[in-house]
Amino acid sequence: MPEDYDGWAAAGCRGWSYAEVLPAFRRLETDERFGHQPYHGDAGPIPIYRAPVSKWGAVDQALAEAALDAGYPWAPDHNAPGTTGVSPYAINNRDGARVTTNDGYLEPSRGRNNLAIFGDSDVDRVLFDGDRAVGVRVYRAGGWQEIRGGEIILAAGAVHSPTILLRSGVGPAPHLAELDIPLKAALPVGESFQDHPAIFLPVRLEPFAQPERAFRHTNLCVRYSSGLAGAGPNDMMMVAMNRFGDSLGHHVAGPADAPVFGLLGVWVNECVSRGTVRLASVDPFAQPVLEQNMLDAASDVERMRDGLRRLLALGRHSSVNAIGQVQVKLAPDASDDEIDAFALRNAGDTQHATSTCRMGDPADPTTVVDPDCRVLGLQGLRVIDASVMPSVVRANTHLTTVMIAEHMAERMGFGPE
Repeated sequence: MPEDYDGWAAAGCRGWSYAEVLPAFRRLETDERFGHQPYHGDAGPIPIYRAPVSKWGAVDQALAEAALDAGYPWAPDHNAPGTTGVSPYAINNRDGARVTTNDGYLEPSRGRNNLAIFGDSDVDRVLFDGDRAVGVRVYRAGGWQEIRGGEIILAAGAVHSPTILLRSGVGPAPHLAELDIPLKAALPVGESFQDHPAIFLPVRLEPFAQPERAFRHTNLCVRYSSGLAGAGPNDMMMVAMNRFGDSLGHHVAGPADAPVFGLLGVWVNECVSRGTVRLASVDPFAQPVLEQNMLDAASDVERMRDGLRRLLALGRHSSVNAIGQVQVKLAPDASDDEIDAFALRNAGDTQHATSTCRMGDPADPTTVVDPDCRVLGLQGLRVIDASVMPSVVRANTHLTTVMIAEHMAERMGFGPE
């Protein structure tokens, strides 16, 4: 959504408007269908694929038919500016396999003589000489090592980049004091966590509608503007899931006669609620504590309530009833309070964690890194990953995360060769 990046720029992230980041989006992708369009790329390392309707699953097709009948428009490219409605999911996929940043960027570079890759390594903290970052403390090959560098860039993601900073003494002073970590820089690290809160309703599938194991879990999304609580365009999204669990554990075989479920989901695409990431201890191998704090803001609650009502209505459509039955303990005339209580019990994340090392105007008290992704108050240290997003975008976050890396590579003088 162009509005996301223009919002970043308006909030103090100079150089991050849609017009300014579009070249990075174009560099990173090869869009197999729309690469000729001025808002797409046709020669980048990440392939963009959309499954044709003939290859969709039963839940994909059922939700699409229900949504189109309800008046949601058809949009063949959900990454085209100004679009909304029912769309085939654009995915980074080639020949049925996901193309990761390792596949697209790292593998072709492994032969470079200026690149060293250390696998099976865990970063504890950043090393400093005064206020300048000079390296990282790493556990590898059975022991602790110090690896030095002229500039240190953390790219450990929205959960672990902040935890590395916290162990390094960069974060909220009260939290660091609780763990007796000497304060290097008082910054709101881990303070602005965001993810899209989602609710999925199981659909018990008829035998003919059950896909084979490892079938693509989703090929369809339905974006719409709720018009509620001052939200912007496409603030909400619905999705189809053809088989529950396959995306995480299709290798685990269940009983042959076990029911097979698909899912219908709705999530708050433009969310307001924010959570935190905190250290559980100073142990670098201990997982941090995430308080996602979803559906905390009244705006998110109101729009999720409306989204659930919309999803329940689509779940009663004949196209859905033809493939199975939605399993939900909510009456069609459920009250607002009943809907809200159901949402609070059942909302989960969408694996779109962002914003824990928030980028912004250095004068803004919520800022951790400046528009060049430099950690405030320190030298030689940057964070470049999903954690720097000022707010989670109205989209799945992979493409934006890769764009951030491409855009920063150019800003740092390492543009396309």
